[in-house]
Amino acid sequence: MRDILIVDDDPNVHEILRMYLEKDGFEVRSAHNGTEGTAKASEDPPDLAILDIMLPDFDGYEVCRRIRAERNVPIIFLTCRDDDIDPIIGLEVGADDYITKPFSPREVVARVKAVLRRTTAEVVEPQAPIVVGEVRIDRRTREVDVAGRFIRLTPKEFDILCLLASHPRVVFSRDEIMERIWGYSFDDCDVRTVDTHVKRLRRKLGEGGYEGCTIEAVWGTGYRLVAEE
Repeated sequence: MRDILIVDDDPNVHEILRMYLEKDGFEVRSAHNGTEGTAKASEDPPDLAILDIMLPDFDGYEVCRRIRAERNVPIIFLTCRDDDIDPIIGLEVGADDYITKPFSPREVVARVKAVLRRTTAEVVEPQAPIVVGEVRIDRRTREVDVAGRFIRLTPKEFDILCLLASHPRVVFSRDEIMERIWGYSFDDCDVRTVDTHVKRLRRKLGEGGYEGCTIEAVWGTGYRLVAEE
C-alpha cells in the first residue's frame, strides 16, 4: 500500500483527499504545518508528499527543501489560484508537479498515480551511465560529472539532462519535454517552466568548467544537447 503524506492547514483538504485516496487503496497521513510535515517525513518517509505552499509556520518550498535534503520523495504542491506565488518556483526547488485550488479530488488522485508511475519507472530503467563528451551521467546514483567535477542538479534538471543526453542533437519541443518529464502537457502558459529549468541547467553545466557540451535552443521548436566529439 502506497503511503501519502498530506501537509496542509485546511482540515477540509485533508478530509476530501483522504476519502478519495483511501478509496483508491492509498494509506494517508496528515500534517497541519511545516514543522509537523518535515518531522513525519523524516521519521517515516512517505511514497509521495502533497504540500500546501501557504503554511502557518514556514512555506511549502522550505518543507520541500528539508524533505529532499534527506530523501528523494516525490512531491506535489497545492497552491491557491489567486496566491501571489509563482508555482514555477516550486518546480525549481524540486517538486514533481503542482495543482491549483480549488481542485478536483479525482484529478489529484490521477496526478498522484502519474507521479508514482514515473518514479517507479525511473527505478527500473537501464542503469548504464550516459556519457556525452566529458559529461558523465550516472542514472543509478543520479550524479553528474562534468570534466571530473560533480555538479548538483534538482530531480527535474537531472531528468531533462538525461533525456537530451540520451539523444544528442535530437530536438525536443517544450511540449514533448513536459510530457516525457512531467507525464502530461501543462497549459501553454506553464510550458515556460521548461525554459526555466533549461536556463538553470545550462548555468550549472557551465559552472562545471567544461564548454564542450551545451544545450542549444532551436528557435520556434525546442532544445537539443550538442557536444564535442
